[in-house]
Amino acid sequence: MRLSVIVPAYNEGDRIEDNLLEIRQTLTGAVGSFEILAVDDGSSDNTKEQIYKAAEQFPEIKYAGYEKNRGKGNAIKHGVSLAEGEVIGFIDADLDIAPHHLVTYLKHMDESGCDIVIGSKMHKESKLDYPPLRRFVSWGYFVILKVLFGMNLKDTQTGVKLYKSEFIKKAAPVLRVKGYAFDIEVLALCARDGARIDEMPVEIIYRRDKSFGRIRISDIFCMFFDTIGIWWNLRIRRSYFK
Repeated sequence: MRLSVIVPAYNEGDRIEDNLLEIRQTLTGAVGSFEILAVDDGSSDNTKEQIYKAAEQFPEIKYAGYEKNRGKGNAIKHGVSLAEGEVIGFIDADLDIAPHHLVTYLKHMDESGCDIVIGSKMHKESKLDYPPLRRFVSWGYFVILKVLFGMNLKDTQTGVKLYKSEFIKKAAPVLRVKGYAFDIEVLALCARDGARIDEMPVEIIYRRDKSFGRIRISDIFCMFFDTIGIWWNLRIRRSYFK
């Protein structure tokens, strides 16, 4: 299997079928063999049924959900445990970021030899239709990450990434964060394991009608405290893999 794409979904029933079909259409003929793992993170709507509808049409689309909501980080972790691809990618279910990024990033990975490719809103070539308040929060989080982790990355939170499987398969089982801060946890673990991480431009067309979409103020506070916990475990306790 060349590529596994994990699509974490929570209450996306009104769009998930069409979006999974769009991802499949984009990848077909462009990346070789692939699978799309749609992880229903315990949705309370008809997300599960809509994923099954897409999966019945094409074998590349697979249902990979569970009944209880556990957070986006756990959905990614669960998807990684099932993925069979040489490269494992993530993309948000709402497709604010179009799936063609996966093809472009995979080409860059092949040509550059890097181990991880991540979309970056702060890349000079990125094109953003993005609420100003979320831009401000992204900038503030970048400053925190620079101070705490010292990684030469400008943006860890954009919802499209590709990992060589040997890195993400090693990191995923020891992930502790279940919420939005899981991105920095897995990147920090992979960086410590020697992975080369490249940032690429991203085009975002923000479709939700609230300043933060589904991210609440409480989620931002949780992400901050989770980030401090990740730093503590990495820098002080050194308690992940040896």
